[in-house]
Amino acid sequence: MEGKAWHQLNEAELAAALGTDVKEGLAPEEAASRLAGHGLNELAERRRESPFKLLINQFKDFMVLVLAGATVVSGLLGEMLDALTIIAIIVLNGLLGFYQEFRAERSLQALKELSAPYARVVRGGRMENVPARDLVPGDIVLLESGDRVPADLRLIESNQCTIEEAALTGESVPVAKEAAAIAADELPLGDRKNCAYLGTMVTRGTAKGVVAVTGMNTEMGKIADLIQQTEEADTPLQHRLEQLGKILIVVALALTVLVVVAGVLHGQPLYGMFLAGVSLAVAAIPEGLPAIVTIALALGVQRMIRRKAIVRKLPSVETLGCASVICSDKTGTLTQNKMTVTKVWVGGRVVEVTGEGYEPHGQLVEKGKTIDVKGDAALRRLTQIAALCNNAQLGRADRSEEQRKRKSTREAAEQADAGEWQVKGDPTEGALLVLAAKTGLGRSAIEELYPRVKEYPFDADRKRMSVLVSHQGGRLICTKGAPDLLVERCAYVLWDGKVVPFTGTLRQKVLQANGEMAQEALRVLGFAYRDVRSSDACDTEEEAEEGLVFVGLSGMIDPPRREVADAIGKCRAAGIKTVMITGDHQLTAEAIARTLGILPRDGKAISGTELSTLSDDQLDKIADNVYVYARVSPEHKLRIVQSLQRRGHVVAMTGDGVNDAPAVKAADIGISMGVTGTDVTKEASALVLADDNFASIVAAVEEGRGIYENIRKFIRYLLASNVGEILVMFFAMMAALPLPLIPIQILWVNLVTDGLPAMALGIDQAESDLMRQKPRSAKENIFARRLGWKIISRGVLIGVCTLAAFVLTLGGKSGDAQHLIHAQSVAFATLVMAQLIHVFDCRSSRSIFHRRFFENKFLVLAVLSSLILLLAVLYLAPLQPIFKTVPLTLRDWALVFVAAGIPTFAMGIGSVWGSSRRRRPGKRITYGAGNNSRTASPFAR
Repeated sequence: MEGKAWHQLNEAELAAALGTDVKEGLAPEEAASRLAGHGLNELAERRRESPFKLLINQFKDFMVLVLAGATVVSGLLGEMLDALTIIAIIVLNGLLGFYQEFRAERSLQALKELSAPYARVVRGGRMENVPARDLVPGDIVLLESGDRVPADLRLIESNQCTIEEAALTGESVPVAKEAAAIAADELPLGDRKNCAYLGTMVTRGTAKGVVAVTGMNTEMGKIADLIQQTEEADTPLQHRLEQLGKILIVVALALTVLVVVAGVLHGQPLYGMFLAGVSLAVAAIPEGLPAIVTIALALGVQRMIRRKAIVRKLPSVETLGCASVICSDKTGTLTQNKMTVTKVWVGGRVVEVTGEGYEPHGQLVEKGKTIDVKGDAALRRLTQIAALCNNAQLGRADRSEEQRKRKSTREAAEQADAGEWQVKGDPTEGALLVLAAKTGLGRSAIEELYPRVKEYPFDADRKRMSVLVSHQGGRLICTKGAPDLLVERCAYVLWDGKVVPFTGTLRQKVLQANGEMAQEALRVLGFAYRDVRSSDACDTEEEAEEGLVFVGLSGMIDPPRREVADAIGKCRAAGIKTVMITGDHQLTAEAIARTLGILPRDGKAISGTELSTLSDDQLDKIADNVYVYARVSPEHKLRIVQSLQRRGHVVAMTGDGVNDAPAVKAADIGISMGVTGTDVTKEASALVLADDNFASIVAAVEEGRGIYENIRKFIRYLLASNVGEILVMFFAMMAALPLPLIPIQILWVNLVTDGLPAMALGIDQAESDLMRQKPRSAKENIFARRLGWKIISRGVLIGVCTLAAFVLTLGGKSGDAQHLIHAQSVAFATLVMAQLIHVFDCRSSRSIFHRRFFENKFLVLAVLSSLILLLAVLYLAPLQPIFKTVPLTLRDWALVFVAAGIPTFAMGIGSVWGSSRRRRPGKRITYGAGNNSRTASPFAR
């Protein structure tokens, strides 16, 4: 017994190992003693941080500290409005972060709710109902259809018991349970047919089991422990913003000090230079960055909701934009989680069955022609058997129930006008009912013609189910089951509409057809019948199931969702690899993966058993070439995600079952199903698909990419403008010129140009080729793809052109105070106009000529509002003394527009000319490194 797993023990060994009596159960006193020793049968939670500490942690971020410093500086300058604005930004970001983190840890609470509240146990020879949390190892538990399993059990009795384990194993078909010991050492959860697990559901039959483990030692407890131990990494956006903040503070302070020192050395007053330096520092630090990022993310979230994707954590929106791998669960995510008959074989003929899911609408098609089943004896008989030898029910879901089930999405509730078609009972039998319904046979109607007399239930040893029915004074046996065993009970076969002897040749044809359908990953069932004479005995299964007439085969599968293949194709075009991770059988997983285009010819598929033999290093070496992982456990899913992350990938993990939750939480972006997903997975995820549609992930990726590019546009615009402001002052000081801008003008430029135009960039439309680009590297610097060069080059040009306009207007009259104010007004207008023109250049990764000017109406309105404010400062008499400005003449404006336009239009023309020279037919440019390298056209950023 030593070293044996629970599934390997026979009944006597099990009783000895657990110190229990399988008939009498534990004595109440012994149960109480064990409860004190083992603890309650519930999922433990790690100690959570207090809400106050969670709130305080939100204000320890580096950018928050930088903003706090900017607040102090603004207050010292008397800019109380700026100071109050920055404080509001800090508080808002802190509250949002607190709210998200507070909700993120609710996954364990949802997991605990899956535990059964009560269990029926045998203690001291008496059956009792006890709270499930009071169960202890050695308790004898009784199960029946509809029960949720209250602990991990080793079954000792099973009466046609099937248990739905999809939430734990990912397998869509309920597992038929048995009581006999299984000798194999290593078995995946789905193959341990003599065990039942906490949180799974009994769908049919009854069973008795001994509690093997409770609480955190159960398979569900192991998942809870994985969720607790899994740390959520910062998103690439958070890394980039923190990196950007550190760079900006250092560069801004260094340049500001240089300007102040240069000014003082060239005779400028110390106090005036100090104010100018502090003003430049405030202008250089983009205190509006977190606000713009938050607004861009929030608006992106609203767009994603309209596209059926609900975001639970704002930064995760951007993370989707650099996802290079999507790990998807099969059942319910890529497939419909609705077993469907897709093929029928009768008399050597292959008939395709159309229609999807449980909708009773479809046709039987042979060689492209629709078959009238009423005129086809074999098909008519097969569908009759499918409907009669059946205990499932097919009907429409109640509208109110459907709405409760989908209350998270208004659209889903609206679609449930009459309720969706659903199956109550075994999904396999449900698929057969749908097949019969597609030929016009409803179960209730046919049972009126063929009333059931007796049922011979499905048995794991016989692998068959039969019913005895009466019809017009006669009786009929209808049987369905495993084809290889069913043919042994058949003496005849229905061939070409006639009952003929079942010869060896015909048997071989049936078995060959069975093998071919199994190779297509279809779940195959055989159908047979027998007319029962009044003298025939049918008391036992053996008597009933002999001398049968074999009719045909049906092949069923959980079919792929209709839209998934196109979505995977779009992912491939965007450079995103799709990986299927499932608890289902490998053959089934491979067939679905090939159908959807996930598994290429040279791609690998491996099983959980093979995965268990691999070390982390071995897994890392093959991970990039594996597209299908089958028969895997929750620990395997977590290992796969972590391996891909070690390979440098940004991993999105989709899932709906409890077994997906640890991997969903560990992934860079966790995605759960909103309709079929468990609460556990939803709470562990960052993104919830409202329609369970894999295609919605593609839409979310597009939004994520667009948001990140808009943030880069904003940074490009803002920093180039700030560089221009600093350099115009720096160059003037180095040339021993008067100040081209006074402190209040610098602050005004910062306020006007950093506001509405920058915000409008945050909601700009994506460029047309966004989803034809490869994913960016997760390690990519925020200034990558020549963004740093564009910021510096445009900033230098803005600074030089502004200073040139100042010098040309000033002439040699720097000693004339009024003339100096005039020159400063020209420089002031030039700087503002240069930035307002440059904002349109920032919309494109190429040049200002590659985007339609009026496409972003919000940007046009923002620029017009900034222009109106500029004119107000220049021409309104009450504002002129405050900002030290004078009205400009038409000649002045001509100079302003020429100087302001040079940085953008000169660089744009140069970019178009350079691109046309570099462009070659078929030429591609590769950039990046390792697994995240990507290819782009010569116009790539």
